[in-house]
Amino acid sequence: MPLGELFAFVSGLYFRGKLAYARAFAQAPPDTPAVFVITTSHGLVPPERVITRSDVERMTLVPIDPADGRYRDPLRRDIRTIAAFNKQDCEIVLLGSIATPKYVEPLLEDLGERLLFPSEFVGRGDMSRGGLMLRCVKSGKQLTYISVATAVRHGARPPSFRHNDPAKGLNRV
Repeated sequence: MPLGELFAFVSGLYFRGKLAYARAFAQAPPDTPAVFVITTSHGLVPPERVITRSDVERMTLVPIDPADGRYRDPLRRDIRTIAAFNKQDCEIVLLGSIATPKYVEPLLEDLGERLLFPSEFVGRGDMSRGGLMLRCVKSGKQLTYISVATAVRHGARPPSFRHNDPAKGLNRV
């Protein structure tokens, strides 16, 4: 099955939001993948790539830990390829977790200031980020990107979104 479909099924709203957002807004030269999924043991993989049961079994054996070469080495190999292929002014947007070093550390080593993330992610949990990205896709509006290298990646939780409740004539959180 395609990797993106598997991850969307396993992760639910969060990954569905990331995948929809990335597909809606990523830009790359023609015939060049613009969206990649960080895997535990296969580096960066386009979400359309079909993976097998044995691929999944191998992925479950490797922790997402920058100190583990089985995770770090394929990821850094692919990052270097992408960084070398793209112009210096090309920006790479991380839609994964920016609060922990497991993704940020290996990416920053080779991408530096080119690695960006949505500033609206600060203080949000996975489900909130997933919903936010789906709303952006629906509205056609991108988030605001800032450099991971210099950003404050931890912060106060943003206010909840308000939903209109016509049955009660009130806005509720």
